[in-house]
Amino acid sequence: MLDDSVSFTVMLNPAEFKHTFGISYNKKKTLGQSASLPRFNAVDEERVNFSLVLDGTGVVPQATPGPRKDVKTQVRELNTVLYSYNGEKHEPNHVRLLWGSLIFFGRLENLSMQYTLFMPTGAPLRARAELNFTGAMSKAEASLQANRSSPDLSHRVVVREGDTLPLLCSRFYGDPGYYLEVARYNRLVDFRRLEPGTRLHFPPLS
Repeated sequence: MLDDSVSFTVMLNPAEFKHTFGISYNKKKTLGQSASLPRFNAVDEERVNFSLVLDGTGVVPQATPGPRKDVKTQVRELNTVLYSYNGEKHEPNHVRLLWGSLIFFGRLENLSMQYTLFMPTGAPLRARAELNFTGAMSKAEASLQANRSSPDLSHRVVVREGDTLPLLCSRFYGDPGYYLEVARYNRLVDFRRLEPGTRLHFPPLS
């Protein structure tokens, strides 16, 4: 999640993942036109798809310290982060995926669970989770994305000792409240701790 209050650490890295980008074009033809020139319409949401193995046999070391968790518990914790309804926000959670160089902000679109190994009692010992995510941005973040190449109001900053993201946002935008959008635009894993020397981009807001 974005506020780091709930997280799920996988036991095994995915064997592969698919990261999809798309652009929509208007291809409508006028009367009598034999061919059309596609005109840019919008940048589509990014999508990330991959599968995870949840193991309860004890063969795979746990990703986090503590008592060993069975598959049923792992599935419940995964659902809590990705799928369960958040009563405070009246919707499922927004999520942040971190793996290697991938930092992806989005929401779960589809979760499919396949159980492949069982105890004599029928309790699952191993499961394979197929996960599909769609990118999700606020209106302010979409504005940053759409205007990332505008030179007139863009600012690039080298972080100095004592700088904070709200303070820098207040300086450039006159409003410290844009710090989350700027953090996500710059793909900062921990926006609360800015390392001196870090280069940040503050793009224009529409």
